[in-house]
Amino acid sequence: MKIEKLDLPESAIEFLKSEGFEKLYPPQADSVKSGLLDGTSILVSAPTASGKTLIAMLAILSYLSKNDGKIIYLSPLRALAAEKFTEFKKLEKITLGKKIKVGISTGDFENIEKNLEKSNILILTNEKMDSIIRHGVEWVEEIGLVISDEVHLIGDETRGPTLEMILTQLKQLDTKPQIVGLSATITNSDEIANWLDCKLIKNDWRPVPLSEGVSDGGEVTMNDGKTFEFERSLRGTPIDLGVQSVMQGGQSLVFAETRTRSKSLATKAADVISKMLEKNELKELEKTSKKILSQNEHTEIVKTLAILVKKGVAFHHAGLNQNCRETIEKEFRKGTIKLLSSTPTLAAGVNLPARRVVISSVNRYNGKVGRNMPISVLEYKQLCGRAGRPQYDDFGESIIVGTGNTEDLIEHYIDGEPEPIISKITDDKSLRTHVLSVVVTHPGIKKEEILNFFLETLGGLQSRKTTLKFAIDISLRFLSSEYLLIKKGERYAATEFGKKTSMLYIDPLTATHFRNAVEHVSKDRKHTFGFLHLISNCEEFFPKFSLRNKDYESASLMIENNSSELLEPISEYDCSRSLLALQAWITESSELSLSDSLSIESGDMHRMAEMANWLSYCLREISKHVERADLLEELDDLRRRIVYGIREELLDLVRVKGIGRVRARILYKHKIKNLDDLSKISTSKLAEIDKIGPTIADNIKSELRKVRY
Repeated sequence: MKIEKLDLPESAIEFLKSEGFEKLYPPQADSVKSGLLDGTSILVSAPTASGKTLIAMLAILSYLSKNDGKIIYLSPLRALAAEKFTEFKKLEKITLGKKIKVGISTGDFENIEKNLEKSNILILTNEKMDSIIRHGVEWVEEIGLVISDEVHLIGDETRGPTLEMILTQLKQLDTKPQIVGLSATITNSDEIANWLDCKLIKNDWRPVPLSEGVSDGGEVTMNDGKTFEFERSLRGTPIDLGVQSVMQGGQSLVFAETRTRSKSLATKAADVISKMLEKNELKELEKTSKKILSQNEHTEIVKTLAILVKKGVAFHHAGLNQNCRETIEKEFRKGTIKLLSSTPTLAAGVNLPARRVVISSVNRYNGKVGRNMPISVLEYKQLCGRAGRPQYDDFGESIIVGTGNTEDLIEHYIDGEPEPIISKITDDKSLRTHVLSVVVTHPGIKKEEILNFFLETLGGLQSRKTTLKFAIDISLRFLSSEYLLIKKGERYAATEFGKKTSMLYIDPLTATHFRNAVEHVSKDRKHTFGFLHLISNCEEFFPKFSLRNKDYESASLMIENNSSELLEPISEYDCSRSLLALQAWITESSELSLSDSLSIESGDMHRMAEMANWLSYCLREISKHVERADLLEELDDLRRRIVYGIREELLDLVRVKGIGRVRARILYKHKIKNLDDLSKISTSKLAEIDKIGPTIADNIKSELRKVRY
């Protein structure tokens, strides 16, 4: 089906053609034939790179050409949301008789930005949408089209229940919005489609044909029975397979089971890949390497990455900060990095295809059971789905590194069906959180009505009514006993504390821990370390690193030095390495120091700081609720110390935009200790200070005026 044949306005057709779209892929054509442009709800179950983004775009263009309501695009991850925002922002160029405005919101769950009201296309994380519903935002009733990306994640323990709640509530809106669900290929897609009242579009077509195989010794057996050999070396099978594809003119993506392994594999590939590079490629990579070094602290991991990039290889994992990750992703897309070794998180968060995908092991460490476990078939399908670059490759290859078990791996992973999606909404944590949100958004609701709501979820469809009723009863008892809910007759309503908990978007169990902790803390002394301990111990805090044997002495010393700030007596066994890192961070330990002493990398530290900032805000709001106004200033200071990674004496200086932890400390050493001192120094004298200069000095003075006046 050609683009110009679609029932869309001419301006939309011209836009699509200008973006390089000429005709529809089979899943796209099937969607249109099933009523996508006529407002029919559909669930598309198709492989990676089969054109699901264009399906979303067609639905958007059709809806806006006929309606005035809002469109919601739901994404499971911030990175994916940002990617879609960039893509859909282009739609603002189209004239459809109305102005198209694309907005995005992925952050603060308590703050609902006013600009969202003015946008008719909103890109939101699932959590943000859930928060918007909890806040009772009026424009929710204007939603006419819901596009939900990565619907298969409903089966995820952490993200799944939120997405399930959102879709259950949105499909019950009076506007009866069109739902377009986009999913990987899943076994029970018919069940999901039935639950969402969607037509199922199931199509296994890919723009680049995919061959899957297993290596054993020096031979690879593909799923069509064909075999080929590869040259073996001391570098190991995963890299030998990756190198072979690069030699043949492709790029390789090697999935490693751990961060350490991803770095190790990239290191092993470096010398052989560098010999394949052209002079212009080496020159380009040299620039990228210098950029990495100039923009980041010279931790061991950054230095290693910079060295490897010069040779056309890289590694990618959550320990790298955002700057490094984005640089690597950009260079891999450009084709200058030929081989990328990554942990599986890349497959979920970023669209980075390669001609050959190598899965170095199908085992992954499982923290719950404390040992390696085989990955799911669904995860395997997500990994191998990255094989084949549209517009660049005629084929894609995915190869599992086997251990003499080729037939078993082919049968289980390559020929196997992905696991059915099973709802996790009836798990204790999920249920108490979402039962509370239902009561908050429907005050005066009866128990039977709560049950009826959850029977409309996927979990309700997959569970026995008696089992679900029992689980809800347990949640209601907990929420009532902790005074988050009150019952009058047969009806439930949220207390002010319950409402606050739901709006803050934290687990009710965490909220009660926070409340109980701050209600009884003593006045007239500091509690900073105690607050950090409370925050780093709660369920939501992530990433959480346990102490190593060599850390116990440091933990014991830290407790001793900060004992007066504790909320309750603790020992080193109550601490985590994350707590040590947070305490070190707010006392101005550098990223290099954190990496060397605690093996906490920049990416981890920034995620911890972001999480600790949010949780300390929640703690502040709960302190305010229980009338502990005496704690608010300290918690406000703690938040700023977490954001900037500074000691108390720098708090005044960082109020000025452009002054972070490094410049603030330099200014302090030059006897500029507060805003008064900063106002007194001349711009020319300020410019002479290290890491300032004339331009930054002018900017600082300009921003200072805004702060003071």
